[in-house]
Amino acid sequence: MSEIPSHPLSQALGTPSAEFDTPDAFDGASGLLFEQAMAQTRMAVCLSDPTLPDHPIVFCNRAFERLTGYSADEVVGRNCRFLQGARTDQEQVAKIRQAIRDEEVIVVEIRNYRKDGSSFWNALHLGPIYDAQGKLKYFFGSQWDVTDIHLAKSEERHAKAMAREVSHRLKNVFAVIGAIVNITGRSMGARDVARKVNDRVQALGRSYEPTLDDAFFGTMEIGQAVRSVLKPYDPEGERLVFNGNGLRTEPNAISAIGLTLHELATNAIKYGALSNDVGTVAVEWRHEEDKHGRNSVIVTWTERGGPEVSAPPDGSTGTGFDISESLLRHSRGVIERHWDREGLRVEIALPIGRASAGGGR
Repeated sequence: MSEIPSHPLSQALGTPSAEFDTPDAFDGASGLLFEQAMAQTRMAVCLSDPTLPDHPIVFCNRAFERLTGYSADEVVGRNCRFLQGARTDQEQVAKIRQAIRDEEVIVVEIRNYRKDGSSFWNALHLGPIYDAQGKLKYFFGSQWDVTDIHLAKSEERHAKAMAREVSHRLKNVFAVIGAIVNITGRSMGARDVARKVNDRVQALGRSYEPTLDDAFFGTMEIGQAVRSVLKPYDPEGERLVFNGNGLRTEPNAISAIGLTLHELATNAIKYGALSNDVGTVAVEWRHEEDKHGRNSVIVTWTERGGPEVSAPPDGSTGTGFDISESLLRHSRGVIERHWDREGLRVEIALPIGRASAGGGR
Protein backbone atom coordinates (compact mmCIF):
# COMPACT_ATOMS: atom_id res chain seq x y z
CA MET A 1 0.00 0.00 0.00
CA SER A 2 1.44 3.34 -1.00
CA GLU A 3 2.35 5.92 1.60
CA ILE A 4 -0.13 8.82 1.70
CA PRO A 5 1.16 11.97 3.44
CA SER A 6 -1.00 13.40 6.19
CA HIS A 7 -2.88 16.66 6.02
CA PRO A 8 -4.22 19.03 8.72
CA LEU A 9 -7.77 18.02 7.76
CA SER A 10 -7.05 14.36 8.52
CA GLN A 11 -5.43 15.34 11.81
CA ALA A 12 -8.54 17.27 12.80
CA LEU A 13 -10.81 14.37 11.91
CA GLY A 14 -8.51 11.63 13.14
CA THR A 15 -8.26 10.04 9.66
CA PRO A 16 -5.30 9.90 7.30
CA SER A 17 -5.62 11.82 4.09
CA ALA A 18 -3.71 12.57 0.93
CA GLU A 19 -1.97 15.88 0.65
CA PHE A 20 -4.18 18.39 -1.06
CA ASP A 21 -1.73 19.97 -3.46
CA THR A 22 -3.84 23.09 -3.88
CA PRO A 23 -2.67 24.98 -0.76
CA ASP A 24 -5.99 26.58 0.05
CA ALA A 25 -8.16 23.65 -0.97
CA PHE A 26 -9.77 23.32 2.46
CA ASP A 27 -8.62 26.49 4.13
CA GLY A 28 -10.78 29.18 5.73
CA ALA A 29 -14.45 29.01 6.61
CA SER A 30 -15.29 26.43 3.96
CA GLY A 31 -12.61 24.11 5.29
CA LEU A 32 -13.94 24.46 8.83
CA LEU A 33 -17.48 23.69 7.67
CA PHE A 34 -16.24 20.65 5.75
CA GLU A 35 -14.38 19.33 8.78
CA GLN A 36 -17.38 19.75 11.06
CA ALA A 37 -19.75 18.21 8.53
CA MET A 38 -17.53 15.19 7.95
CA ALA A 39 -17.04 14.66 11.67
CA GLN A 40 -20.75 14.87 12.54
CA THR A 41 -22.55 13.26 9.61
CA ARG A 42 -23.84 9.72 10.03
CA MET A 43 -23.35 9.12 6.32
CA ALA A 44 -20.17 7.32 5.34
CA VAL A 45 -18.05 9.51 3.06
CA CYS A 46 -14.76 9.00 1.26
CA LEU A 47 -12.66 10.82 -1.34
CA SER A 48 -10.49 9.15 -3.94
CA ASP A 49 -7.77 10.69 -6.08
CA PRO A 50 -8.03 9.87 -9.80
CA THR A 51 -4.59 11.43 -10.44
CA LEU A 52 -2.79 8.77 -8.40
CA PRO A 53 -2.11 5.20 -9.58
CA ASP A 54 -5.06 2.84 -9.09
CA HIS A 55 -7.34 5.66 -7.96
CA PRO A 56 -6.78 5.25 -4.17
CA ILE A 57 -9.00 6.50 -1.35
CA VAL A 58 -7.33 9.51 0.23
CA PHE A 59 -9.90 10.40 2.87
CA CYS A 60 -12.67 8.70 4.82
CA ASN A 61 -14.70 9.87 7.78
CA ARG A 62 -15.55 8.05 10.99
CA ALA A 63 -18.98 7.00 9.68
CA PHE A 64 -17.17 5.14 6.88
CA GLU A 65 -15.06 3.35 9.49
CA ARG A 66 -18.17 2.37 11.48
CA LEU A 67 -19.97 1.14 8.37
CA THR A 68 -17.15 -1.00 6.99
CA GLY A 69 -15.30 -2.01 10.14
CA TYR A 70 -12.01 -0.84 8.63
CA SER A 71 -9.93 1.85 10.28
CA ALA A 72 -8.79 4.79 8.19
CA ASP A 73 -5.23 3.44 8.31
CA GLU A 74 -6.49 0.31 6.54
CA VAL A 75 -8.52 2.24 3.97
CA VAL A 76 -6.44 5.15 2.78
CA GLY A 77 -4.17 4.30 -0.13
CA ARG A 78 -6.35 1.44 -1.37
CA ASN A 79 -8.75 1.27 -4.27
CA CYS A 80 -12.33 0.92 -3.07
CA ARG A 81 -12.65 -2.50 -4.73
CA PHE A 82 -11.53 -4.06 -1.43
CA LEU A 83 -15.15 -3.66 -0.33
CA GLN A 84 -16.30 -6.02 -3.09
CA GLY A 85 -16.76 -9.75 -2.63
CA ALA A 86 -18.07 -12.97 -4.08
CA ARG A 87 -21.68 -11.82 -4.48
CA THR A 88 -21.01 -8.29 -5.64
CA ASP A 89 -22.89 -7.63 -8.88
CA GLN A 90 -20.28 -7.05 -11.57
CA GLU A 91 -22.79 -5.18 -13.72
CA GLN A 92 -23.03 -2.55 -10.99
CA VAL A 93 -19.24 -2.46 -10.75
CA ALA A 94 -19.05 -1.87 -14.51
CA LYS A 95 -21.49 1.05 -14.17
CA ILE A 96 -19.28 2.61 -11.50
CA ARG A 97 -16.16 2.25 -13.66
CA GLN A 98 -17.92 3.77 -16.64
CA ALA A 99 -19.10 6.74 -14.55
CA ILE A 100 -15.53 7.31 -13.38
CA ARG A 101 -14.23 7.20 -16.96
CA ASP A 102 -16.93 9.63 -18.09
CA GLU A 103 -16.61 11.82 -14.98
CA GLU A 104 -20.34 11.47 -14.31
CA VAL A 105 -22.48 11.33 -11.19
CA ILE A 106 -23.96 7.90 -10.49
CA VAL A 107 -26.14 6.33 -7.81
CA VAL A 108 -26.15 2.53 -7.52
CA GLU A 109 -27.07 -0.10 -4.96
CA ILE A 110 -24.32 -2.66 -4.62
CA ARG A 111 -23.49 -5.48 -2.22
CA ASN A 112 -20.31 -4.70 -0.30
CA TYR A 113 -18.45 -6.50 2.47
CA ARG A 114 -17.23 -5.39 5.89
CA LYS A 115 -13.92 -6.27 7.43
CA ASP A 116 -15.56 -9.12 9.39
CA GLY A 117 -16.82 -10.68 6.14
CA SER A 118 -20.47 -9.76 6.59
CA SER A 119 -22.20 -8.22 3.59
CA PHE A 120 -24.40 -5.15 3.38
CA TRP A 121 -26.32 -3.36 0.66
CA ASN A 122 -24.69 -0.04 -0.08
CA ALA A 123 -26.53 2.86 -1.71
CA LEU A 124 -23.48 4.46 -3.28
CA HIS A 125 -23.51 8.02 -4.60
CA LEU A 126 -20.40 8.82 -6.63
CA GLY A 127 -19.46 12.04 -8.35
CA PRO A 128 -16.47 14.12 -9.54
CA ILE A 129 -15.05 17.16 -7.73
CA TYR A 130 -13.25 19.86 -9.74
CA ASP A 131 -10.95 22.69 -8.70
CA ALA A 132 -11.46 26.35 -9.55
CA GLN A 133 -9.85 25.82 -12.96
CA GLY A 134 -12.23 22.96 -13.79
CA LYS A 135 -9.58 20.29 -13.34
CA LEU A 136 -10.71 16.94 -11.92
CA LYS A 137 -9.31 16.64 -8.38
CA TYR A 138 -11.27 13.95 -6.54
CA PHE A 139 -14.20 11.60 -6.67
CA PHE A 140 -16.65 11.97 -3.82
CA GLY A 141 -18.40 8.83 -2.58
CA SER A 142 -21.16 8.59 -0.01
CA GLN A 143 -22.36 5.23 1.29
CA TRP A 144 -25.62 4.39 3.00
CA ASP A 145 -26.51 1.00 4.44
CA VAL A 146 -29.87 0.00 2.92
CA THR A 147 -29.74 -3.68 3.91
CA ASP A 148 -33.00 -3.51 5.86
CA ILE A 149 -34.79 -2.11 2.83
CA HIS A 150 -33.43 -4.89 0.62
CA LEU A 151 -34.48 -7.55 3.14
CA ALA A 152 -37.98 -6.10 3.28
CA LYS A 153 -38.20 -6.10 -0.51
CA SER A 154 -36.98 -9.70 -0.60
CA GLU A 155 -39.60 -10.78 1.94
CA GLU A 156 -42.26 -8.93 -0.03
CA ARG A 157 -41.25 -10.65 -3.26
CA HIS A 158 -41.37 -14.04 -1.52
CA ALA A 159 -44.80 -13.31 -0.05
CA LYS A 160 -46.11 -12.24 -3.45
CA ALA A 161 -44.78 -15.43 -5.04
CA MET A 162 -46.52 -17.48 -2.36
CA ALA A 163 -49.73 -15.50 -2.86
CA ARG A 164 -49.64 -16.15 -6.60
CA GLU A 165 -49.26 -19.87 -5.92
CA VAL A 166 -52.20 -19.78 -3.50
CA SER A 167 -54.23 -17.85 -6.10
CA HIS A 168 -53.48 -20.51 -8.72
CA ARG A 169 -54.49 -23.31 -6.38
CA LEU A 170 -57.60 -21.47 -5.25
CA LYS A 171 -58.75 -21.09 -8.87
CA ASN A 172 -58.34 -24.84 -9.29
CA VAL A 173 -60.33 -25.47 -6.10
CA PHE A 174 -63.22 -23.30 -7.28
CA ALA A 175 -63.13 -25.01 -10.69
CA VAL A 176 -63.33 -28.43 -9.03
CA ILE A 177 -66.16 -27.31 -6.75
CA GLY A 178 -68.02 -25.96 -9.78
CA ALA A 179 -67.61 -29.25 -11.63
CA ILE A 180 -68.83 -31.26 -8.62
CA VAL A 181 -71.87 -29.02 -8.25
CA ASN A 182 -72.74 -29.34 -11.95
CA ILE A 183 -72.35 -33.13 -11.97
CA THR A 184 -74.38 -33.48 -8.80
CA GLY A 185 -77.10 -31.20 -10.18
CA ARG A 186 -77.38 -33.17 -13.40
CA SER A 187 -77.48 -36.54 -11.60
CA MET A 188 -80.23 -35.31 -9.27
CA GLY A 189 -82.23 -33.54 -11.98
CA ALA A 190 -81.63 -30.18 -10.29
CA ARG A 191 -79.69 -28.25 -12.88
CA ASP A 192 -81.27 -24.92 -11.96
CA VAL A 193 -80.27 -25.34 -8.32
CA ALA A 194 -76.76 -26.36 -9.40
CA ARG A 195 -76.47 -23.28 -11.59
CA LYS A 196 -77.46 -20.98 -8.72
CA VAL A 197 -75.01 -22.65 -6.33
CA ASN A 198 -72.28 -22.48 -8.94
CA ASP A 199 -72.94 -18.79 -9.56
CA ARG A 200 -72.38 -18.12 -5.87
CA VAL A 201 -69.22 -20.21 -5.74
CA GLN A 202 -67.80 -18.35 -8.73
CA ALA A 203 -68.74 -14.99 -7.19
CA LEU A 204 -66.71 -15.94 -4.11
CA GLY A 205 -63.82 -16.92 -6.36
CA ARG A 206 -63.92 -13.61 -8.22
CA SER A 207 -63.90 -11.66 -4.95
CA TYR A 208 -60.59 -13.24 -3.96
CA GLU A 209 -58.82 -13.64 -7.29
CA PRO A 210 -57.63 -10.04 -7.89
CA THR A 211 -56.59 -9.47 -4.27
CA LEU A 212 -54.50 -12.52 -3.41
CA ASP A 213 -51.30 -11.19 -4.99
CA ASP A 214 -50.89 -8.74 -2.14
CA ALA A 215 -52.56 -10.75 0.60
CA PHE A 216 -49.17 -10.83 2.36
CA PHE A 217 -50.24 -7.51 3.91
CA GLY A 218 -52.76 -9.53 5.94
CA THR A 219 -55.55 -7.53 4.32
CA MET A 220 -57.13 -7.30 0.87
CA GLU A 221 -58.25 -4.34 -1.19
CA ILE A 222 -62.02 -3.99 -1.20
CA GLY A 223 -62.25 -2.06 -4.48
CA GLN A 224 -60.59 -4.81 -6.51
CA ALA A 225 -62.91 -7.44 -5.06
CA VAL A 226 -66.03 -5.30 -5.64
CA ARG A 227 -65.17 -4.65 -9.28
CA SER A 228 -64.29 -8.27 -9.96
CA VAL A 229 -67.50 -9.66 -8.43
CA LEU A 230 -69.72 -7.23 -10.33
CA LYS A 231 -67.94 -7.14 -13.70
CA PRO A 232 -70.08 -9.92 -15.27
CA TYR A 233 -73.24 -7.87 -14.59
CA ASP A 234 -71.98 -4.81 -16.48
CA PRO A 235 -69.71 -6.01 -19.30
CA GLU A 236 -69.90 -2.63 -21.09
CA GLY A 237 -68.92 -0.74 -17.94
CA GLU A 238 -71.83 1.72 -18.27
CA ARG A 239 -74.35 0.69 -15.61
CA LEU A 240 -72.29 0.37 -12.43
CA VAL A 241 -70.60 3.38 -10.81
CA PHE A 242 -67.88 2.75 -8.25
CA ASN A 243 -66.73 5.20 -5.62
CA GLY A 244 -64.11 4.34 -3.04
CA ASN A 245 -60.47 4.72 -2.10
CA GLY A 246 -57.84 2.02 -1.68
CA LEU A 247 -59.42 0.72 1.52
CA ARG A 248 -58.20 -2.70 2.62
CA THR A 249 -59.87 -5.12 5.00
CA GLU A 250 -59.63 -8.65 6.34
CA PRO A 251 -60.30 -11.70 4.13
CA ASN A 252 -63.44 -12.71 6.05
CA ALA A 253 -65.04 -9.39 5.21
CA ILE A 254 -64.22 -9.90 1.52
CA SER A 255 -66.21 -13.18 1.50
CA ALA A 256 -69.32 -11.64 3.02
CA ILE A 257 -69.17 -8.49 0.87
CA GLY A 258 -68.53 -10.41 -2.35
CA LEU A 259 -71.42 -12.84 -1.95
CA THR A 260 -73.84 -10.11 -0.81
CA LEU A 261 -73.01 -7.97 -3.86
CA HIS A 262 -73.57 -10.98 -6.11
CA GLU A 263 -77.05 -11.46 -4.64
CA LEU A 264 -77.84 -7.74 -4.99
CA ALA A 265 -76.75 -7.76 -8.64
CA THR A 266 -78.81 -10.87 -9.38
CA ASN A 267 -81.82 -9.21 -7.71
CA ALA A 268 -81.26 -5.98 -9.69
CA ILE A 269 -81.26 -7.89 -12.98
CA LYS A 270 -84.58 -9.52 -12.13
CA TYR A 271 -86.43 -6.68 -10.42
CA GLY A 272 -84.32 -3.55 -10.12
CA ALA A 273 -82.18 -1.02 -11.92
CA LEU A 274 -80.46 -3.60 -14.14
CA SER A 275 -83.77 -5.04 -15.39
CA ASN A 276 -84.07 -2.30 -18.05
CA ASP A 277 -81.68 -0.49 -20.38
CA VAL A 278 -81.27 2.79 -18.47
CA GLY A 279 -80.97 1.99 -14.77
CA THR A 280 -77.72 2.42 -12.85
CA VAL A 281 -76.24 1.23 -9.60
CA ALA A 282 -73.81 3.22 -7.45
CA VAL A 283 -71.52 1.16 -5.22
CA GLU A 284 -69.47 2.96 -2.57
CA TRP A 285 -67.16 1.71 0.15
CA ARG A 286 -65.58 3.60 3.02
CA HIS A 287 -64.14 3.17 6.49
CA GLU A 288 -65.95 4.77 9.43
CA GLU A 289 -67.73 4.10 12.70
CA ASP A 290 -71.11 2.47 12.17
CA LYS A 291 -74.25 3.43 14.09
CA HIS A 292 -73.19 1.09 16.89
CA GLY A 293 -69.89 2.91 17.34
CA ARG A 294 -67.83 0.07 15.85
CA ASN A 295 -64.82 0.51 13.56
CA SER A 296 -66.38 -0.74 10.32
CA VAL A 297 -66.23 -1.09 6.58
CA ILE A 298 -69.36 0.42 5.07
CA VAL A 299 -70.50 -0.63 1.59
CA THR A 300 -73.55 1.04 0.05
CA TRP A 301 -75.59 -0.07 -2.96
CA THR A 302 -77.91 2.52 -4.51
CA GLU A 303 -80.15 1.75 -7.49
CA ARG A 304 -81.62 4.46 -9.71
CA GLY A 305 -83.57 4.43 -12.95
CA GLY A 306 -85.25 1.08 -12.46
CA PRO A 307 -88.95 0.30 -11.88
CA GLU A 308 -90.51 2.23 -9.03
CA VAL A 309 -90.81 0.17 -5.87
CA SER A 310 -92.30 0.74 -2.45
CA ALA A 311 -91.96 -2.74 -0.97
CA PRO A 312 -89.78 -5.79 -1.48
CA PRO A 313 -90.77 -7.52 -4.76
CA ASP A 314 -91.85 -11.13 -4.50
CA GLY A 315 -88.83 -13.41 -4.57
CA SER A 316 -86.39 -10.59 -3.83
CA THR A 317 -85.22 -12.41 -0.72
CA GLY A 318 -84.50 -16.06 -0.55
CA THR A 319 -81.74 -18.60 -0.26
CA GLY A 320 -79.06 -16.32 -1.67
CA PHE A 321 -79.73 -13.51 0.77
CA ASP A 322 -80.10 -16.03 3.59
CA ILE A 323 -76.57 -17.26 2.82
CA SER A 324 -75.06 -13.79 2.60
CA GLU A 325 -76.84 -12.66 5.79
CA SER A 326 -75.52 -15.74 7.54
CA LEU A 327 -71.99 -14.83 6.46
CA LEU A 328 -72.51 -11.26 7.62
CA ARG A 329 -73.83 -12.38 11.01
CA HIS A 330 -70.84 -14.68 11.39
CA SER A 331 -68.62 -11.60 10.94
CA ARG A 332 -70.89 -9.52 13.24
CA GLY A 333 -72.05 -7.54 10.23
CA VAL A 334 -75.47 -6.17 9.35
CA ILE A 335 -77.31 -5.37 6.14
CA GLU A 336 -80.10 -2.81 5.88
CA ARG A 337 -82.37 -2.61 2.83
CA HIS A 338 -84.47 0.46 2.07
CA TRP A 339 -87.08 0.17 -0.67
CA ASP A 340 -87.14 3.81 -1.80
CA ARG A 341 -89.45 4.78 -4.65
CA GLU A 342 -86.37 5.66 -6.74
CA GLY A 343 -84.87 2.24 -6.19
CA LEU A 344 -83.35 -0.13 -3.69
CA ARG A 345 -80.79 1.31 -1.28
CA VAL A 346 -78.65 -1.05 0.79
CA GLU A 347 -76.01 -0.49 3.45
CA ILE A 348 -73.66 -3.24 4.55
CA ALA A 349 -71.66 -2.66 7.74
CA LEU A 350 -68.89 -5.00 8.80
CA PRO A 351 -66.97 -4.35 12.04
CA ILE A 352 -63.30 -5.06 11.54
CA GLY A 353 -60.21 -5.42 13.67
CA ARG A 354 -58.00 -3.62 11.19
CA ALA A 355 -58.37 -1.65 8.00
CA SER A 356 -56.04 0.59 6.10
CA ALA A 357 -56.58 3.17 3.40
CA GLY A 358 -54.32 3.20 0.37
CA GLY A 359 -54.17 5.17 -2.83
CA GLY A 360 -56.09 4.67 -6.01
CA ARG A 361 -59.66 3.94 -6.91
